[in-house]
Amino acid sequence: MSSWEDEDSAAASAAATTDVELLKRAWRNEKAAPEILHFDSALVSRAREQIQLLEETLDDFTDNGVDDLVVSLYQMDLDRTLFLLRSYLRLRLQKIEKYMAHIANSEDLLSRLSQQEQRFAKSCKEIMEKHLEQSVLSKLPYGYDSVTRQSLSSTEDDMVPEPQLDTFVFCKTKSDVGAFQLDDVGEEVVDLVADDLYVLRYKSIKGLVEAGRIDLI
Repeated sequence: MSSWEDEDSAAASAAATTDVELLKRAWRNEKAAPEILHFDSALVSRAREQIQLLEETLDDFTDNGVDDLVVSLYQMDLDRTLFLLRSYLRLRLQKIEKYMAHIANSEDLLSRLSQQEQRFAKSCKEIMEKHLEQSVLSKLPYGYDSVTRQSLSSTEDDMVPEPQLDTFVFCKTKSDVGAFQLDDVGEEVVDLVADDLYVLRYKSIKGLVEAGRIDLI
């Protein structure tokens, strides 16, 4: 096959990937990743437009007496898209609630959130800190009244929960990656072949996930 044919085939494959499939992939990655991933604002915007279009189409079908089978098929498509979008957004909110302090202290993690999520994270952190101060911390002895540290002797924020990046995850390669180093010293190397399944530490492959070269399942 010539390079032109390869390019045509790749273009056709990319065109065949629908926004619903992309949203499903983003949902799977978010569900399996221990940390919060980058918010795909363009994809979410297109999904919302598709949902609005489907709702308008169903209203037209109802007004014009379109066959019930056709209506049910469109309704199934709408329900599936709504479920994926809501679940994707809900997963992200759950991670923000769980790791709000950790996310708030990292510019990289904050940059992964949408503007609405950033406001939500800030609001959650302020509310939680105020609640802890009023209900618990104000009643503790001096030196033990920190939200983020166990005591004044702590050298780091040891009360801030963080995602466990060493967690093992199931993943599938989208293309040939070749010999890939899994550790910092080069003692663990694996040959990542297209469409193969692996169980690897998330920390080792997070760069490939972010680059879209490997999917979590």
